[in-house]
Amino acid sequence: MRRTKLQKSVTVLAALVAGAGTALALPAAAQAATGLGFKRTATISTEAPPVTAIEDEDMPPPAGRKGDCVTGALLVPSCGVLWGAAAGGFTSAPRDGALKKWEKLSGRTASIFHAYHKGDEPFPTKSEMAMARDAAHPRVLLLNWKIAYGSSWAKVAKGDQDARIDRFAARIKSTFPEKFFLVLNHEPENDVIAKAGSGWEAKDFAAMYRHTIQRLRGKGVTNAINVMAYMGNEKWMAQSWWKDLYPGDDVVDWMGLDSYVSAEKGAYHFGMFGDLLDRRAPKGPGFYEWSVARHPGKPIMIAEWGVYHRVGRVADKSAGFRSVLPELKKRPGIKAIVYFDTSRDDQGDRDISIDSAKSSLAAFRTLAADRLFDVKLR
Repeated sequence: MRRTKLQKSVTVLAALVAGAGTALALPAAAQAATGLGFKRTATISTEAPPVTAIEDEDMPPPAGRKGDCVTGALLVPSCGVLWGAAAGGFTSAPRDGALKKWEKLSGRTASIFHAYHKGDEPFPTKSEMAMARDAAHPRVLLLNWKIAYGSSWAKVAKGDQDARIDRFAARIKSTFPEKFFLVLNHEPENDVIAKAGSGWEAKDFAAMYRHTIQRLRGKGVTNAINVMAYMGNEKWMAQSWWKDLYPGDDVVDWMGLDSYVSAEKGAYHFGMFGDLLDRRAPKGPGFYEWSVARHPGKPIMIAEWGVYHRVGRVADKSAGFRSVLPELKKRPGIKAIVYFDTSRDDQGDRDISIDSAKSSLAAFRTLAADRLFDVKLR
């Protein structure tokens, strides 16, 4: 979870071309198909018209009841929605311990444990592996990697960080055979420098992503399930370069979105769960509509979400939490939601915790208890 950087915004906006608002033009009504399997495809073009998703032979058959929901080859649940979290954000607390406390507070064990890494940090860490291998409470790891840390997207794409990629591949192959979600540079929109030769153009991100995933596969990493995690802010969706971020269907398994809403009426991004899914460029589709229309064979993960108020200005978040289930029932493309919990964000002024008020926590615990999230990992 990051806030839009003003200094980078100035650089980006200065480099924009006219007509940027057309980046997301789509037919007005996009239909979301139900009952589809999900699989990796060999399609590289990002502008091809939508195609019918192909049933995945490895996908488990539809379950007869919610208690039978299980994950398939790409960790897509046969029914229901995967439930996950990152806890202790922007604090010094060990993330595994923070998540366990959050699980007790919320009343449900997270199926997804979200962790963040950059550069040459060795991961998954021993504590992350232990969380994934907890026999009583198994979890799948969602690992964010800022692979270009200390470098640039363009340099990674050219092979300058191949040794870094190879070390990660070797660690996965030797220590962690379990399936895991992998995100490369989440929320890339906020890091784009739309200037030729910057090394941080949208096309450089796409090239970096493709190179990294293809090299990992070439090194024998077959257990990474790749998530393309967008920021999904309407300002970025309106830019002419936004469409250039997508690296291709053949290297993306899940579409991801990091998005938040405020619980303070009249505040920036005040709204409900549906609002964080539907932000859009002028005259363009909302993120969810765009995703199911352009990439109908890709499951959607809300890889970060939360309801916040300003620090010290407590507002009841219960309406936002109560709005989640109705939206999920209307949007079958969403297969996972992952909360980001912190009492103070990276700018120090937003409280995204689930327990800032007793009423908020009660509403969240009711949400967490729903059987929609009863999905068995396999």
